[in-house]
Amino acid sequence: MARKRRSSAAESLKRQKDGEESLSQVEEPDSDRSLIAIFVIFFILIPAVSIVVYKVKFADRVIQTETSIRHRGIVKTNISFQEILTEHSKASENSTTRHYDYPVLAYITPWNSKGYDMAKMFNSKFTHLSPVWYDLKSQGSGLVLEGRHNADKGWIQELRSRGNALILPRFVLKAIPSEMLKKKKLREKAISLIVTECREMEYDGIVFESWSRWAAYGVLQDPDKRKMALQFVKQLGEALHSTNSPRNNQQHMQFMYVVGPPRSEKLQMYDFGPEDLQFLKDSVDGFSLMTYDFSNPQNPGPNAPVKWIDLTLKLLLGSSNNIDSTLARKVLLGINFYGNDFVISGDSGGGGAITGRDYLTLLQKHKPTWHWDKESGEHLFMYRDNKNIKHAVFYPTLMSILLRLENARLWGIGISIWEIGQGLDYFFDLL
Repeated sequence: MARKRRSSAAESLKRQKDGEESLSQVEEPDSDRSLIAIFVIFFILIPAVSIVVYKVKFADRVIQTETSIRHRGIVKTNISFQEILTEHSKASENSTTRHYDYPVLAYITPWNSKGYDMAKMFNSKFTHLSPVWYDLKSQGSGLVLEGRHNADKGWIQELRSRGNALILPRFVLKAIPSEMLKKKKLREKAISLIVTECREMEYDGIVFESWSRWAAYGVLQDPDKRKMALQFVKQLGEALHSTNSPRNNQQHMQFMYVVGPPRSEKLQMYDFGPEDLQFLKDSVDGFSLMTYDFSNPQNPGPNAPVKWIDLTLKLLLGSSNNIDSTLARKVLLGINFYGNDFVISGDSGGGGAITGRDYLTLLQKHKPTWHWDKESGEHLFMYRDNKNIKHAVFYPTLMSILLRLENARLWGIGISIWEIGQGLDYFFDLL
């Protein structure tokens, strides 16, 4: 299950200029030989060009991926279903070496239990781990914090025995905004509930999500309410920073804040922008940027086109050639470890998010031919189900993930992964 995020950036970017046209043109191999010829050219030229671009553009900053991945020659555009089925579970035995030297936040969800095992196995690949456990809700005239029943102290203890990744559970604000933001006592109560839970459960801090809910309630379109919302986030961060970590009295609790990407090329009132980043930078340790879910069943296409990612980063940070490196390091580029299986024929769209397990089942059943979309920097394949309905599947590959890691490194920013229970084992070798 992936976060539900709808974006009208499709219109502003014209769906990658001709995204929907390209989907309609991608047919099965026996129905469009000219298209296959084009992709063959991509398969031959793109890897060679990519190597040259990386050497020139990134120089010594290119990520040194796990040796086994490089020697196996599987990080490329011309992939096959058989290669993925054979290689996906062959993660390196060296699970402790980090290849990405900026912050790495990984989400774990109770509904994809594989993530708990991946967090233990690859603990040292991450700087922060965020189990999705808590909701802060309205209850009568007050507030209640729900989610402690999800917390697994034994798992946390094992994580800490294996590595140094900080444990920051995610807290989602579901309280009615108009009530909470207007009343000082409710704001103070919310902060007290969160800080107390961190102390009692000995967390290293929290990941907090509220921006999307405030946008849905119209809070961010009202200048006064918007200021109150930002001030609340600042106060929460200051409260956590004034509280010592239960494991280390020399460190304060950390605070990560979740923000959505802009919905158009021009920032709207409800978007999180550079002024908000500046206002919160001293009270927030990291901004988890949800740069995924670009497409949806009504507008099928890539999960996170690279042009859209760059647009988002430029709106927040300015030019990559002239940014505040300290501030940039606090921005965590969202990378999806899930994919989407979209219905692209018939009267209406359909489909949705798929996990690695779903994806492997599709490969085994349909034995598809992969296509590399250079505009989005993602792989896709097509298949027809047992009702002869056509589907387009976008799921991350080693090449698409590496491309985004390299882009994040160029910007000098961290990454946040939603979420590690949905990915394939060999993805972690890239980290």
